[in-house]
Amino acid sequence: MDVLERVRSLCLELPEVTERLSHGEPTWFIRDKKTFVMYANQHHDDRLGVWMAALPGLQESLVADDPEHFYRPPYVGHRGWLGVYLDVDVDWGHFEDLVEGAYRQIAPKTLIARLDES
Repeated sequence: MDVLERVRSLCLELPEVTERLSHGEPTWFIRDKKTFVMYANQHHDDRLGVWMAALPGLQESLVADDPEHFYRPPYVGHRGWLGVYLDVDVDWGHFEDLVEGAYRQIAPKTLIARLDES
């Protein structure tokens, strides 16, 4: 499975998530409205990655501790969003946790409850 397909699979297994292009890149939305993960295929630099919503303080912590894998993305980084490089060795278990955390940051409480039930 290639990287995009893996990201797609993780995002689309969450409740009421859809995918469409936004700014020329695959992007995942909750209830077709709110973005929680954006694919970044050399969109603003020469790296492959994703931008995702993150818990307050997580971006700063991960970027400081592991800049080889994490970065502050343009445009949304000032809001605490996290950039994750996908052109390095990815810890997919940790990545899956980050995607779920991004979902929980954006999703309404009813969808979070559905996620917790499953």
